[in-house]
Amino acid sequence: MNKDLNSIGLDKKPSDTTVVVAMSGGVDSSTVAGIMKKEGYKVIGITLKLYDDGKEVAASKQCCSGQDIMDAKRVAHKLGIEHKILYYQDKFKQGVIDNFVDSYLNGETPIPCVQCNQTVKFKDLFEVSKDLNSDALVTGHYVKNVTKNNINNMYRAIDENRDQSYFLFNTTREQLDYLRFPLGGMLKNKTREIAKELDLNVADKPDSQDICFVPNGDYSSVIRKFRPDSFKKGNIKNLDGKVIGVHDGIINFTIGQRKGIKISDKEPFYVVKINADHNEIIVGAKKYLAKKKLSLKNLNLLTEKKELDKNIFVKVRSTGNLLKAKVDLYDNYTAQVNLINSEDGISPGQACVFYDKDEFGYKVLGGGWIKN
Repeated sequence: MNKDLNSIGLDKKPSDTTVVVAMSGGVDSSTVAGIMKKEGYKVIGITLKLYDDGKEVAASKQCCSGQDIMDAKRVAHKLGIEHKILYYQDKFKQGVIDNFVDSYLNGETPIPCVQCNQTVKFKDLFEVSKDLNSDALVTGHYVKNVTKNNINNMYRAIDENRDQSYFLFNTTREQLDYLRFPLGGMLKNKTREIAKELDLNVADKPDSQDICFVPNGDYSSVIRKFRPDSFKKGNIKNLDGKVIGVHDGIINFTIGQRKGIKISDKEPFYVVKINADHNEIIVGAKKYLAKKKLSLKNLNLLTEKKELDKNIFVKVRSTGNLLKAKVDLYDNYTAQVNLINSEDGISPGQACVFYDKDEFGYKVLGGGWIKN
């Protein structure tokens, strides 16, 4: 079989290939659905209803709102493809929102988009796609596929400003071999060009920016809604353990934060630690944010362990740079990461994602959750 007949690395003609496209209602996933349809695949679009959005939520720049569902429906109608809506509000509440709230109350800085991909999107939607006898689950994420011998590897997108590989590190090997990401090899402006060529109603739709269930980026309002008793006053201490102020709740602070501490000194104070057990915020000078070692839990590897027996690259926040590091793997899915150069503001609750560079770009090796 000529592999050029199939753009997603499967040994079948597109006309014999059924794909499920996860359609959020945005320009990226809509364009992917259009590309698959144009190339001759049998396309089933699926949109997830993840939360009950109020007026103040629907007005913000988010994904998966009521308006997005309508947009996805219009795109599917335009393309002439089958479209299904799955109502996953309860699954999303349990798997994502509850985890988000608990993480903040534990003094961490959570990443709900990773949890969403890990649970409802790539677990439940994965199973639904299999039940529909689909050959692949296709999404509009900006990550690159390289498929060889039915083994699919994930790489950073060529558009580094759009790359979403950090958010997909927890994808399992089984899921990754079934997933396809057609946009990883193109720039965002090209995606919009294709959407306009396909005459899609979302071609000029703004990108989602906020976390879908957090209205206008105000995460504290979400925590207040679900855990109103969590806003407890506590002490702000310096690194010597001296009480130098009072805070209104640890959920108002993240590691590396400078604004909002409201205490002056010779040098600006930064949040260097959050002690949830004692409801304390520990502050100090910026130099105390620099760290070279961090421990990880709940490791997920997409490669053999031997690929980590050398210096690799890691990313410790979604907007961060690639950092050179050595990873020591332990039992029970834990690891220690030793950075070659120190990094500021590393926060528990964030992910540390592993990369290695080869002829195809930066390959995702896996990663874990930062414990401390």
